[in-house]
Amino acid sequence: MSPDAARSVSRPRGATDPEIRQRLEHERASRLTQLAAIEEERHEAPRDLMVAQQSAIQRVLTEIEAAFARLERGAYGLCEGCARPVPDERLEILPYARCCVACQRRTV
Repeated sequence: MSPDAARSVSRPRGATDPEIRQRLEHERASRLTQLAAIEEERHEAPRDLMVAQQSAIQRVLTEIEAAFARLERGAYGLCEGCARPVPDERLEILPYARCCVACQRRTV
């Protein structure tokens, strides 16, 4: 599929690149705020819990950055497993989703 074709079929409910970028930036900002809050409470929470929370947030930040890269190359919204469009509903909930639900289940 050409990048132009991918761009036309992979946008949730007709979302534009700036709208998608805004969603991803919001997700990134939220995770960075969470990291800052964890750091502020570092003496109040058990260390193992804090490390686990930080690791989980870092993984999501990595996924968000990968979504920005997919957007740049015209592959945003296409499942990395089956190359079909990821359903709009999934991208609305998880704008950095790499796969459709069926392919995600296969990878877990």
